Amino acid sequence: MPLRLPDRLPAIDILKRENIFVMDNSRAHAQDIRPLRIVILNLMPLKITTETDLVRLLSNTPLQMDISFMKLRSHTSKNTPIEHMMMFYRDFSDMRKEKFDGMIITGAPVETLDYEEVGYWNEIVDIFDWARTHVTSTLFICWAAQAGLYHYYGVPKYVLPKKKFGIFSQHTIDAQLPIFRGFDDIFMMPHSRHTEIRRTDILQHEELSLIAESEESGVSIVMARNGREFFITGHLEYAPNTLDMEYRRDLGVRDDVDMPVNYYRNDDPSLPPLVSWRAHANLFYNNWINYYVYQETPYDINKIE
Repeated sequence: MPLRLPDRLPAIDILKRENIFVMDNSRAHAQDIRPLRIVILNLMPLKITTETDLVRLLSNTPLQMDISFMKLRSHTSKNTPIEHMMMFYRDFSDMRKEKFDGMIITGAPVETLDYEEVGYWNEIVDIFDWARTHVTSTLFICWAAQAGLYHYYGVPKYVLPKKKFGIFSQHTIDAQLPIFRGFDDIFMMPHSRHTEIRRTDILQHEELSLIAESEESGVSIVMARNGREFFITGHLEYAPNTLDMEYRRDLGVRDDVDMPVNYYRNDDPSLPPLVSWRAHANLFYNNWINYYVYQETPYDINKIE
């Protein structure tokens, strides 16, 4: 089954060129089926890029999904045309009475700020609390993972002397979990962050399960509430060239960013990246949709608690 996406969303044409089956709302209305409702709170600056990355992964499932995009009323994006935001995004305040089967909250370029110093922190906290009663399962990515762990459980973050930047080997701690069905013992994950959370803080909370980590990049994936919440410190959703764009953007501008490790062929930035995370990224999102969204959500979406 395809994804149902808003008419004229730029990701539609991009993904069709990649032979990924998507349909816009005009065609999807002919389908007599209750699609899964997925909402994406996109806090990344380049919103069209992030939309496409996430939709690409969500498309790898036989289930039909209705994708919505949420934005903050308390923050205006400076890197995405206002026409795009008005056409495809809705304010949280206009969506708060709705319920969703799944939610994805992305990272944001504010990680070195204290949480309470973030201009939209109060609205983010409101959304975090709302998600617990209006969403079956939520994925928190990068800064959102750190922010969610801080808000719900008081887990602190720590500033790194150098950006954790590159592709790092991860290992599963509980391979029997459905989220890891089909995984190898080791999988690769892109990381791009200036802060970290630490396993000692995670292990202090019985409600939290550290389910994947790395000797190089530390805490990788934390699960809570039997899979109603996943906190992911990296970026499985990244396209092959994303780290390259970030590296060239910061080259000569920042002194705390080195060349991304385990990324370029032969560690040569003049050569293309060696993609090593795509298969597990697709598998992770497919498992999340199947085992933690589809199989856990009530048929009557209004019964989500």
